[in-house]
Amino acid sequence: MPRILYAIQGTGNGHLSRALDIVPLLRERASQVDLLVSGPPADVQLPFKVRYRCHGMGFIFGKKGGINFVKTFWQLNSAAFLREMRMLPVEDYDVVISDFEPVSAWACRLREVPCVALSHQSAVLSAAAPRPKDDDIVGRAVLRHYAPTTQQFGFHFERYEPHISTPVIRQQVRQITPQNDGHYTVYLPSFDEETLVKRLRYLSRDVRWEVFSKHSQQEAEYGKVRVRPVSGAAFTDSLARSAGVLCGAGFETPAEALYLGKKLLVVPMRNQYEQSCNAAALAGMGVPVVKNLKDKSLAAIDEWLQQGTVVPVDYPDETGTVLDRLLAEIGTQKIIVHPN
Repeated sequence: MPRILYAIQGTGNGHLSRALDIVPLLRERASQVDLLVSGPPADVQLPFKVRYRCHGMGFIFGKKGGINFVKTFWQLNSAAFLREMRMLPVEDYDVVISDFEPVSAWACRLREVPCVALSHQSAVLSAAAPRPKDDDIVGRAVLRHYAPTTQQFGFHFERYEPHISTPVIRQQVRQITPQNDGHYTVYLPSFDEETLVKRLRYLSRDVRWEVFSKHSQQEAEYGKVRVRPVSGAAFTDSLARSAGVLCGAGFETPAEALYLGKKLLVVPMRNQYEQSCNAAALAGMGVPVVKNLKDKSLAAIDEWLQQGTVVPVDYPDETGTVLDRLLAEIGTQKIIVHPN
């Protein structure tokens, strides 16, 4: 059985949430599984021992709908990244798997060790995956070179090609019996509390909103807008009981909303190429997309509230099958390189 290094991008909750299901399955298939997590702390905590914690390279959200590039670049420490890359003993493992994690990917590139991508980002970069009408050459280049790999297995909203599978839906979510308590769950981490409350109250004073904000430390209520700090358990509960979900065009939250049969509307983050691609994919499935929370977009959100419908999906539990295929190809040296 192989020794595996599983490296996870810790900046976004989605990578860590996916690891909750993947790590136990890897342990069933390996003699040793060591974890690496890099980037600023996220809201999801892993219940597993993490052998390597790295500074890595992460993105910091702003408060106006996009990435705060100033803070992002300030928190990048090139000297620390190079040191982490050179010290990571990737050659001690039979398989290095990277969920969009740059330290492990670049350490493998430095030592000419194969590195397998198991991520949503590798699916986004597939030539078969949807692209926005206005392609972002710089954004695509950043996504391609952020965590370079030699082989790619990806997850996306649909199976666009053989090495792309449908999303990993957490067992916690699969075990839920969805309900509809009438409220709408909101997760837009790049907008601050004040902006969200103002726009949602302007939109409707009758609809109940449950807003989960990365910028709030305590719960507050503004009419029918309830603002709550981000909490995995509370968010999952709100999602399960919601009438619909208003969120960014990330991957895990929209996928879980679709799986639970919730009507969905997404607002892609500005200057974030991956979310632009996700929005294009979701739009192709029939999910409404708005660019921002300005007055023009509020009309579309109001229409969604009144007339929006659920987009049906089929997301079977096939994570174990994906891992078996990945390890089989590595074990038989059938390395198929899909250039990023």
